[in-house]
Amino acid sequence: QVQLVESGGGLVQAGGSLRLPCAASERISIISEMGWYRQPPGKQRQFLASMSSSGTTNDADSAKGRFTISRDNAENTVYLQMNSLKPEDTAVYYCNLKVLGVNFWGQGTQVTVSS
Repeated sequence: QVQLVESGGGLVQAGGSLRLPCAASERISIISEMGWYRQPPGKQRQFLASMSSSGTTNDADSAKGRFTISRDNAENTVYLQMNSLKPEDTAVYYCNLKVLGVNFWGQGTQVTVSS
């Protein structure tokens, strides 16, 4: 079973940036979608962005303009670049992989934005 490992989370001041990588444990099928979700404290998990293996992206309104998803198929890794961070971006950020209708999740990485 594919395992996803996120990293790059931490404490950052408002206005700062973070880059979250998510590495898959094995080669991902060329027909797949990798993406990012987040779960703020006390709230449900929210979709942020995704990218297909062909490069097609899909971004939530909350991510547009500040967050950018990218993908390195050769390294089986997806990245989330987050700029101009706000305290309301504080959440656990999860990596997601969809392959042939099956969802895989990472363990999550905590991002805390201080004001």
